[in-house]
Amino acid sequence: MSELVKLGLKEAAEKVKAREVSSVELTQACLDRVQARNGDINAFVTVCSDKALEMAEASDQRVKEGKSRLIEGVPLGIKDLFCTEGVLTTASSHILDGFVPAYESTVTANLWKAGGVLLGKLNHDQFGMGTANENTHYGPVRNPWAMDYTPGGSSGGSVAAVADYQCMATTSTDTGGSSRQPAFMTGTVGIKPTYGRCSRWGVISYASSLDSPSVNARTVEDAALMLRAMAGFDPKDSTSADIEMDAFDEDLADLDVKGLKIGLPTEYIEVEGLDPRIKQTVLSTAKRFEEAGAEIIDVKFPLIEYAVPCYYIIAPAEAASNLARYDGMRYGLRVEGENLVDTYKKTRSAGFKLETKRRIMIGNYVLSSGYYDAYYLKAQKVRALIARDFQNALDKVDVILAPTAPTPPFKVGALTDPVQLYLQDIFTIPNSLAGLPAVAVPSGTVEEGGTTLPVGIQFIGKLFKEKDLLKVAYAHEQMTQFKPLELKG
Repeated sequence: MSELVKLGLKEAAEKVKAREVSSVELTQACLDRVQARNGDINAFVTVCSDKALEMAEASDQRVKEGKSRLIEGVPLGIKDLFCTEGVLTTASSHILDGFVPAYESTVTANLWKAGGVLLGKLNHDQFGMGTANENTHYGPVRNPWAMDYTPGGSSGGSVAAVADYQCMATTSTDTGGSSRQPAFMTGTVGIKPTYGRCSRWGVISYASSLDSPSVNARTVEDAALMLRAMAGFDPKDSTSADIEMDAFDEDLADLDVKGLKIGLPTEYIEVEGLDPRIKQTVLSTAKRFEEAGAEIIDVKFPLIEYAVPCYYIIAPAEAASNLARYDGMRYGLRVEGENLVDTYKKTRSAGFKLETKRRIMIGNYVLSSGYYDAYYLKAQKVRALIARDFQNALDKVDVILAPTAPTPPFKVGALTDPVQLYLQDIFTIPNSLAGLPAVAVPSGTVEEGGTTLPVGIQFIGKLFKEKDLLKVAYAHEQMTQFKPLELKG
């Protein structure tokens, strides 16, 4: 197996620009790795071999002409929620069988303009709805650390491809933790930027007021570079923020930890059901920063217990509206019935998996006459109060340190109760409701039945202050010196 696959995003781009390695060589190495491993891991649902090599050749030509770009020639994996022109895009669902977009999402278009190469489309929970990457038409993704464990969800394919060295970086989406919880499960880095930092145009919608195109990579620096390549204002997206963007990957080592104020939320680390080892990981991180000169400050989040129910009212309500368009009339799956209504029923029954149907039904219920005020409107009020709690806390501190998930990685099929799965997002949902950026970073490992599994923490930052947040994450990375999964296969 070629050692080229071990290169990170930034190192690979530098080597291509310096002509130490060609994009074609790099891309072929990744394609070989995917071919060798995808049968076991199941991260990719579509592999674009011919297209990838064509893009790699074009990249090498630009290098020869002295026209190198930011991430020139580096193969990338794209979550199957992002529309890619001329490439099958299904949201890992049956109902979008055969859908080939005639347009490119803004995020992926930005990546190709920066020199990226499309390796293929990645598996995930259908429409981004899930926590274990089991709610997918293509079968569950496996965790490269231990094949009988889940890589988390919804962006399980994104993190598994990165952790298993099938590509250097991937796009993901984060609605309530779908880039961060999987990063925690696989010892990788997951960045959820501020809502509006990355365009949602061309990204198949789950919950429009929460969806954030996100990033997964093996290091903070690589994730920051990927975010830099894909972010930016987009006039086609009414929620896109027209705010100046930093070079997120530059000067990450410049942070002076002395005097840094880190908030430690008591309510997070005292939550019922939090595994003691995860709690200790957070407290150990706080201690390392304190010993380096940072100030650890208690911050209060009295409404944390309401975040999960609040989210699972708002997100399903928006999902019910967004997914109403999939009826078999214009594109994707169509199951003929005896009449129009029967066709709708049969198409949607066959096209959606159980968890997707559950969220559509919840959403329609909370939006229905007589329940809108009692559920949806009240949830929006609670959301505003949660955002206010974050604002109050971040007025006192630079960043907030918190757990990413309440338990270590779990086995495929281990959690069958929907509520158990929903509670896996208890620490990632609150800042998503507030639209705040966050980054999940690995911090160490634990032993589960003789199996070594990664665990980590997350930092939550201020609106549009991703650069400051990433500097803290980088400092943490240097302190812990976490060793990623060794190259297997």
